This record gives sequence, structure tokens and C-alpha cells, in this order.
Amino acid sequence: MTPMPESRRYHHGDLRSTLLAGAERTLREKGVGALSLRELAREAGVSHAAPGRHFKDKQALLNALALVGYDRLDQTLRAADDPALRLEPRLTALARAYLGFAIDNAELLELMYARKHDPDASEQMTAAVDRTVGAFARVLADAQARGEITEGDPERLTLVTGASLHGLAAFTTTGMLAAEEALASTEELVHTLLHGLKPR
Repeated sequence: MTPMPESRRYHHGDLRSTLLAGAERTLREKGVGALSLRELAREAGVSHAAPGRHFKDKQALLNALALVGYDRLDQTLRAADDPALRLEPRLTALARAYLGFAIDNAELLELMYARKHDPDASEQMTAAVDRTVGAFARVLADAQARGEITEGDPERLTLVTGASLHGLAAFTTTGMLAAEEALASTEELVHTLLHGLKPR
């Protein structure tokens, strides 16, 4: 067997990004259990030791991949948010953006939520969670300041909102609800959240 050339064993334009892209592809196609630094190194054309320069172990790779997901979700929510809107259409736009992300990145989202509970997760992970969940908290806090919704602990209101929205996403990603139906029901979900179930 011909040895791998030295230049291919240790030199790569952006090995970290290549490994993360490969890890995400494996996650989508085969699941988290199939992720292997050695296999990712083989796919990237580098020595099996080369990934160690960027990730000390598989857990570090998973944490980094989760951070990629949080960054992507943050960008998605920021693009969807329009502070000039009143609460209901603003929250509906954010809800649709979150649901769309969940549908397109089901495996990654599952990993993101799993890694945020890891006791070894870095401060970066905590900050990333705050940025994304914070998008909904900021919307609700703005609405409280304008008198659009009830007073109360914004964190509790965010928990109720997030639980409802993530529940809809979970129904969709597990096949209990068609993606088109879920996206179409987002406006109704937000309306019900804001106005309750009592007859009016």
C-alpha cells in the first residue's frame, strides 16, 4: 500500500470546516452514532491523527457541530425578525423561521438540544443558546413594554412559547404532522398562544 503523501497527511486548506461539514453530512445520513473522527479524517484525505489538532475527541466535535447549528439558527431568526411589526405577526414570522429550520435540520437540532445539557459544554454553548432562545424573549419583552401582553416573568412566557413551538416542530420532524400542514398552522398556533382557549 502506497503511503499517504506527507502534504496530504498534515496539510489541508481548512480542515476544521471540512471535518464539520463531513460530520453534519454523516449526522443527516446515518445518525450521531456513525460519527467517527477516524472516518472523517479518511474522507478528508488526512491522517487519522490530524483531526486531533482541532477536536480532542468526538465530544468536542459534537459540541462544535452543535455550535454551528446554533449560529445558523441565530442567523435564521435574525433574518426573520422585524421589530417594527406588532407582536402577533412578528412572533408568527419567528415561529415559521424556527419551524422551517427544524424541518430542514432535524438531526442537527436534536444534537443542539442534547449538547446544551452536557456538563462539559463550554460557555460558548450557553451563549449560543441564549442568543437563539433570546430572540423570543426579546420579542415578548418588547411586547410587554408596549402593553400588548400580560405582565409577568418574561422567562416563563418564553418557556411556554418555546415549548409550544418546539412541540409543533417535534410533531413534524417525527412524521406525526406533515411539514406543509405544520407551517400552515403556525399562524393559528401563535394566535392561540396569545389569545388563549377561552371563548371570547
